[in-house]
Amino acid sequence: MAKAAESSGEPGTTSPRPLFAGLSDISISQDIPVEGEITIPMRSHIREFDSSTLNESVQNTIMRDLKAVGKKFMHVLYPRKSNTLLRDWDLWGPLILCVTLALMLQRSSVDSEKDGGPQFAEVFVIVWFGAVTITLNSKLLGGNISFFQSLCVLGYCILPLTVAMLVCRLVLLAEQGPINFMVRLFVVIVMFTWSIVASTAFLADSQPPNRKALAIYPVFLFYFVISWMILTFTPQ
Repeated sequence: MAKAAESSGEPGTTSPRPLFAGLSDISISQDIPVEGEITIPMRSHIREFDSSTLNESVQNTIMRDLKAVGKKFMHVLYPRKSNTLLRDWDLWGPLILCVTLALMLQRSSVDSEKDGGPQFAEVFVIVWFGAVTITLNSKLLGGNISFFQSLCVLGYCILPLTVAMLVCRLVLLAEQGPINFMVRLFVVIVMFTWSIVASTAFLADSQPPNRKALAIYPVFLFYFVISWMILTFTPQ
């Protein structure tokens, strides 16, 4: 024991120290905030994976799009100030309505050539050319609405006129006369007014206050031309 004590007291001799002995003197101050998370939020990753449409079946995709189109139809049937058509715009609904209206206005090829009735392509071009013209007019007037948003609203608001065309086709199955024409006139006027009210409910707020009349006037002419085509349609 004496030799061990003497050897430890000799100068120039050092005892080996542990490798991490200096870390015992280091302490974390309580004033320094410790940030970070160790756990992985698995639920958020699962939620993001579930909301992805990459692994969605074709049937689910079609049903989801049809439900979205149906909701927009309901907004047109019950017009109120809403940003649904502007925020979640699409052109599926306008395309369906345009094709349906053109098919119902279509006569047989022989009759159309004789009486000058509208062909399918003519109706299709009138609807889309009119919608594009109104959209460009809205942009030139300083409207804060995108090109496709305006096309979406104008196309969806053809729904009342498409319903008017369907009713007129049913009324024309009866014997034609003054009463028949008055019924068709009443239906077309009501649905024409409905289209104007629905479209202005979505587009009015996107225009400058002092230019709303200039923006709504082309909309009036657009739906008036379609209404006139519906009213003057005869099956023969």
